[in-house]
Parts: sequence; C-alpha cells; structure tokens
Amino acid sequence: MNQSPLFTIKKFDFDSTLVNELNNLHYVKDLWPVVYILSDGNVMEAYVGETTDAYARMISHLRNNIKNKLVGVHLISSEKFNKSATLDIESNLIKYISGDGQYKLINGNIGLANHNYYQKKEVYWDIFKSIWDNLRSVGIAKHPIDYINNSDLFKYSPYKTLTSEQKSGLLVIMKNLLDNSYKSIIIEGGAGTGKTILAIFLFKLLNTTNEDFNFEEFGNDEFEFMELVFELKKKYPNPKMALVVPVSSFRATLKKVFQNIKGLNSNMVIGPAEIVKNTFDIVIVDESHRLRRRVNLGSYFRAFDIVCEKLNLDRYTCNELDWIIKQSESAIYFYDENQSIKPSDVKKEDFDTLKTNSLTKIEYLKSQFRSRGGNDYVSYIDNLLKCKLNNSDVIFNSKEYELVLFDSIEDIINEIKNRDIENGLSRLVTGFSWPWITNKKNSKQDYDIEIENVRLKWNSKNIDWVNSENSREEVGCIHTTQGYDLNYTGIIFGNEITFDKATNQIKIIKENYHDVNGKRSISDPEQLKDFILNIYKTIMLRGIKGTYVYVCDKNLRDYFSQFIPKFKTEKETLILQEHEVIPYVNSIPLYDLKVAAGNFSELQTITDCQWIALPKTYKPSQDLFACKVIGESMNKIIPNGSICMFRKHTGGSRDGKIVLVEHTNIQDPDFGSGYTVKEYRSTKKIVDERWKHNTITLKPLSHDTKYYDIEVVENELENLKVIGIFECVL
Repeated sequence: MNQSPLFTIKKFDFDSTLVNELNNLHYVKDLWPVVYILSDGNVMEAYVGETTDAYARMISHLRNNIKNKLVGVHLISSEKFNKSATLDIESNLIKYISGDGQYKLINGNIGLANHNYYQKKEVYWDIFKSIWDNLRSVGIAKHPIDYINNSDLFKYSPYKTLTSEQKSGLLVIMKNLLDNSYKSIIIEGGAGTGKTILAIFLFKLLNTTNEDFNFEEFGNDEFEFMELVFELKKKYPNPKMALVVPVSSFRATLKKVFQNIKGLNSNMVIGPAEIVKNTFDIVIVDESHRLRRRVNLGSYFRAFDIVCEKLNLDRYTCNELDWIIKQSESAIYFYDENQSIKPSDVKKEDFDTLKTNSLTKIEYLKSQFRSRGGNDYVSYIDNLLKCKLNNSDVIFNSKEYELVLFDSIEDIINEIKNRDIENGLSRLVTGFSWPWITNKKNSKQDYDIEIENVRLKWNSKNIDWVNSENSREEVGCIHTTQGYDLNYTGIIFGNEITFDKATNQIKIIKENYHDVNGKRSISDPEQLKDFILNIYKTIMLRGIKGTYVYVCDKNLRDYFSQFIPKFKTEKETLILQEHEVIPYVNSIPLYDLKVAAGNFSELQTITDCQWIALPKTYKPSQDLFACKVIGESMNKIIPNGSICMFRKHTGGSRDGKIVLVEHTNIQDPDFGSGYTVKEYRSTKKIVDERWKHNTITLKPLSHDTKYYDIEVVENELENLKVIGIFECVL
C-alpha cells in the first residue's frame, strides 16, 4: 500500500483565475493552515506567507499594488500541518530563501516566529527539508540547506529572531532616535554578541513598509515596539542612512549582503572616509573600535588629511570618530574595546569621553551566541590569556564546544581540513609572527611561514578571504577574519608570544612581531602586549563549534597544556561490549563492508555488525553508522584503513560531499554489491520542467595521481545508490 505524501506543492498563476482554482482544493475550502510563496522569476522577487484562509488571503494579495505584480504562487499543504507548524515553516522559508540569494524577498516581517511546539525537531524539521528539496527541483530555491547555513547572506540576514538582549537594545535605540536629547548611542558587546545582526536589522526596519511586519515576536513589548516603529517612520519617512564598516574585508562582505536584501543596497555600506560625501540622518558604525586616528596609517595618511581638511578639522588631533559625529544627526556605535588591535585605532580614552557626554546613551549586550561554548568559553579564554587560571581550575570541557591543544603542526592542519570537509568554513589563522614575503615583487619564495619543516602561505587576498577558493590552503590574519564567523578556527600562536614561568605571566617578544604598522610608535611594552592579546582573543572567539590551538613557543605551550585538552594522535575506536550497548544512544553500528576507497570494492555482502561508541560531539541519531574505508584514493581526507562515520542519506543535494555509494551493476547482484567512497559531483538537465541527473562523477581526493574519476552516465544511474554522507574519521 502506497503511503500518502507528507505534503503537496501545487503551482498556480497568480491572477484573477486563481480564485476558481482554489475552490477545488479541500485544504482551502476546509480552512486548513497552509504556507505559500508568491514569486516572479523575471524580476526575481518573492513573498512568503501562511494562512488558515488561503481564499481570502489571495484575494487580499491580488488587490495589493506590490504583491499583485508577482506572477505565480506555490501553495504548500499537508494533513500534518497545524498553525504552529505553518508559522515555523513560513519562518524557515523566509530565512532560507533570503539566505539562498536567488530571490529578493518583499516580506517586511523581520523578527520571525521562533517558538517550540510538539514534534518541531522530531517531525517538522524533516518535513521542511523535504519541502526545500522540492522547491529546489522547481527552481524556487537554488542551494542546499547546509550550504546556506555557512553563507554570509544567511548569517547576516535581517530575517532573524533577536535575543532578549538584542530586543532590549533595539528598543533603547529606537527610543533614543526619537529623543532629540541624545545624539550618540553606544552599544557595547564582546565578539559574538550579535552586534552586526542588530545593525542590519535596524536598516531593514527603517527601509521597508510596515504592513507585513510580525510584531507578535516582540511578546510583551509588541505594542510598544509597534508604536515606536510608526513614530520612527513619521520622523524618518525616507531616512538618509549609512553603515560605516572600518574593516575593508568585512565591508565588502556586508555590501554583498545589502545588495541581496529588498529595500537595501550596497551603497549604504561605506568606509569611514566616505562619510565626508554627505550628511546623514542616522549613521551606524559596526566594529567602531577599528575607527582610526592619525598614527601609522601608511598610504592612508593622505586620504585621512584630505577628509580632515574638507571637514575643517585639525588632522593632528581629530580622528574618524570625530568625522562620524560631525556628519550625522544621530550615530549608533557598536563597540568592543577588547577588539582594538593596532595603535592606529581610536583610543579607548576618546570613546570614554564620548560616553560621559550628556548627549550619549549606553546599552550593553552580554550574551554570547556565536560560540556554542557560550559565555563560559568566553570567560575561560579571557582568564587564560590574562593568566588568571591556576592549577586548581579544571581543564575546559564542553559537550557543545571543542577546545583542543595540538603538539604537531601537521595534526592541526589535517584536523582543520577535515572539519572543513565536514562542516565548511574551517580555517587556519595566526598572529603576525612572520613577515609577508610572498606579496613582494620579484619574490622567489612561495611560502611565508615555516614551522617544523611545514611551509605555509599567508592569505593571498584581503577581501572576503574566508570564502575564497585558496583559503583552505592558506593562513589568515586578524584583518581577514575580524567580524566573520567560522565553524572551526585553527589558531597558531607564533613566536612573538611566550610565557614567563618565573612571573607566571604571558610576555611579548617585540622583535618577533612583524606587523610594522602594528608596533611602530609603541614605546610601552604593556600597550603592545594588550594589542597582541586582543588579536589572539578575538580570533579565539571566531569559531562557532570549536577552536584548535597550536603554540610555537614551548613555555607557552606548557602553560596552555594545563588548561586545554590535548589532541589524541592515536584515536581509539571503542568497540562496546554487548551489555554496554544502547543502540543509537551511546553507540552506532560498525558495518563490515570492507569498503574500498579505490574503484568499487570486491564483491561484498553486509553481515552482522559490531557497535562502537558515539563521538561525544555528535547527538544520537539512528541515521549514523560507521564502516572501514580501505585504499589510498581518498587519502587527502581519509587515511587508508580508517573507520569513518557516515549519516544515512535521506534526501537533499549530495553535490560536493563525500559519499558512500553502492552500485549493484558493477558486480553480480546475486552475490553482493560494490561500494566506494568518493566526492560526489553531478551535472543536471531539465526534463518536463524538473531537474534530472545527466551524469554523476565520483572523484578521488588523493595525493596519488593514479586514481581517476568514476563517471556514471545516464543509463547506469538507476543502479547507483547513495548509502551515506561522510561525517568524520573516527
């Protein structure tokens, strides 16, 4: 007996004929909750909504002068839908369509619903993933969910649920924008407290219409928030706004984000010097601790002086903070004094002076939500670098966050590459302990950093390096990572930082610090130490899931080893005894596939399996299993003979992922099946308005060039089965 589908997606023309079409749908006639997407593939705009009265809602949209310009509607319905489920699916569609970047949303409802309900994770997240895959097949969506999760467009989308602190900060900002007695608002918060999200949220809020806003998300503050928004729109019907971003690489990223958000544009994101071109109603400064003064500016000296001259300011005493104050009616500064990393940064004293001004309001963000280690991890790192931990303190341990110390540079490089394969956005970053040789003209050296005979290269580009093609093989610096989120950060503590065992204090070796502009004009060694510790603390707070650490200096490594768990070079795969096994709770099955990571393996059949311990960093799931991978064709990622964990493939894109596949037509299917592990690549074609695989390529990832791609052409595709998606080497 065939199971009924979990959901249906029906497409209609969005015009006057729609009303009659809807009369034939029982989900509409019987007032079931449904989700819908209005779209136009020519102008690439869309609107997402949910309703229990689709008939009335579509009539209303057809009368709307903005929405009635859209041409199609996809109606998503299911007998499993309830009001909570459709609100959740609507919210996810808005977030992921926005992060996908193919369509600009005309939705105004930032502040999306984010509530719990029965079987939200157990049932409805899987339904949403299936809906998303279906939308990819019909062209509404483009990228897979895991790809979008790592994209800057998704991370910095204004279609987010704000934390309670962010909501509080937002209310303070809106009240003070309406209160003419304040000119400056300083929002203080450490790395990962969501300052950038709040900045973009404000831009979207003040540059879209009110009619589609979901004010209910603000709970008890709903009516106060609604009134403030309406008052702000009266005061600023067409606000002249600028987002000033001092860090050039991060500025380029946010320009791309603004370009893909309806109502915003990339010209709203500017560098500090561009503030001279106009005066603004509202200026928001992200990373305001990186605004500069006239010290160690290199080639920027001339541009700095020109701006000062145009603004009639003394170039020797003013700074970029003064420029913002002069050119804005109201200014909002997102500030963290602990992320000031160079002597050219505006002094803390200047911000302290601004804070004491009667025209300034201060608000604080304290909760850290970038790192899964939370505020405990942030405090631990702060105390570690300030040498406030002692031997009685326990070594950092968290089920949600990996902090690991490495004794081998090769090991940390390999592990970061493995995390990048598994999660994406995992990069090596270091302090300025090596000169940048490869960027010099006529340089014959193709590396900058040498550690334990391992040669590495600095970042080959400054703008959006973390997303660049070569970043996986290079080492970034503070300037290419500040403001960015990474899944895992591999941090190399260089030779400019050591530990004095006599005083139990971290010390700086100035001659080993190679950022010339970062140390010129500094005579106080404690000031240089503060800047360098700020650099390392900032990059240690980049990782969402984990931070890996390698330390060049032996004394500092010995100090860190007291408080950071060490990497185990020989991993033991723990096979559990029968009485210890709780299937899919503390253990996963180890199948005896004897998988050949070369060509398809010799004839195999699956026999009884053993059970091995589930890694602590993974949540229990019946989709997880393990098997041994034999061969050298994947040795860039998977050493020969490794036991690897896979996740059962239940749908969605496989493109670019490492997969375990079975092809029954390679060997006699009466005796078994052939298996292999490879990177999956596919080409597609459109048949009857749906995507269809044309060819599939299974690519080796080997240091040995004798391995070739395996091509599976159209007439062989029905015999190919993706068993699992690679998670990690155990």
